[in-house]
Amino acid sequence: MQHHVDARGKQCPIPVVETKKVLAIMNTGDSVVVSVDNPIAVQNLLKMASQKHLAAQTETLAPDHYHVILALTEDSLSATQAQSETLCIPDARQNTVVVLSSDEMGSGDSVLGKALMKAFVYALTEQDQLLSTILLYNGGAKLSIEGAATLADLQLLESQGVEVLTCGTCLNHYGIADQLAVGSVTNMYAIAEKLMQAGKVVRP
Repeated sequence: MQHHVDARGKQCPIPVVETKKVLAIMNTGDSVVVSVDNPIAVQNLLKMASQKHLAAQTETLAPDHYHVILALTEDSLSATQAQSETLCIPDARQNTVVVLSSDEMGSGDSVLGKALMKAFVYALTEQDQLLSTILLYNGGAKLSIEGAATLADLQLLESQGVEVLTCGTCLNHYGIADQLAVGSVTNMYAIAEKLMQAGKVVRP
């Protein structure tokens, strides 16, 4: 029998708690499909599955829609009872701010620099914990416009709750203000405020 839990829009530990309730009434061979809307919830559920020796797999349906499928097997029943506390990876981003002040990473070769920057922004989407804010100014403003190689990854980060802010003065300077395709326009006061309040600032 397949059970379903829709935990989209619910913060940790609710997805784990609701899934545990269903697991408690499942029989060997049953499975449960849990719908969540963020990678943190996926990690929490997989961690619980590992602890309970459940068979688990994931599906990404959209940037904000994931399925975690857990199956109760004979091994699950014979395994040692899992710890009682709810597992929860904190959605604590510790106010990490990433500053992108150029559309290139490093110096030396422009083509290589652009490729490295694209790879860096992609790598941000693969981190275990999300950052809080991405600030784009000077040449970095070119990373958030239509057609930018980094656009899809920035949009993915934004869909996961990361704040993406691009300097309005910079957009106007380069004549690309009407091409902004992700996040919102900001000003130097707000940029200074974000940097002053940041727990950690990363500058690639």
